[in-house]
Amino acid sequence: QLQLVESGGGLVQPGGSLRLSCAASGGTLDYYAIGWFRQAPGKEREGVSCISGHNGHTNYADSVKGRFTIANDNAKNTVTLQMNNLKPEDTAVYSCAVDPADIQCYDASINPGGFGSWGQGTQVTVSS
Repeated sequence: QLQLVESGGGLVQPGGSLRLSCAASGGTLDYYAIGWFRQAPGKEREGVSCISGHNGHTNYADSVKGRFTIANDNAKNTVTLQMNNLKPEDTAVYSCAVDPADIQCYDASINPGGFGSWGQGTQVTVSS
């Protein structure tokens, strides 16, 4: 079974950048979609971005379009999330998860219910 581990979170000032990584073991990401999600205190988990393992199709939440970039690093079996121009409202625990059917990235919104094998999450705090 695929297992995911996130890394790269931290404290950054508004306008700064972070790069998150989602490393997979127990399988290859070539056949799956990987999604990034975040959950802030008192709020529901929301989909941030996802990428198809088959063809690299990507999807982004409106709140992060133009600032975040998701990418596959097949050689490392890792999906990265480059986050630029960070804002205080981006503060949350970020987690990655897998869609074995590789269909969720084509929906209008990235639904957490379609994903599984959740990682433990990494904290991102944007504050001055």
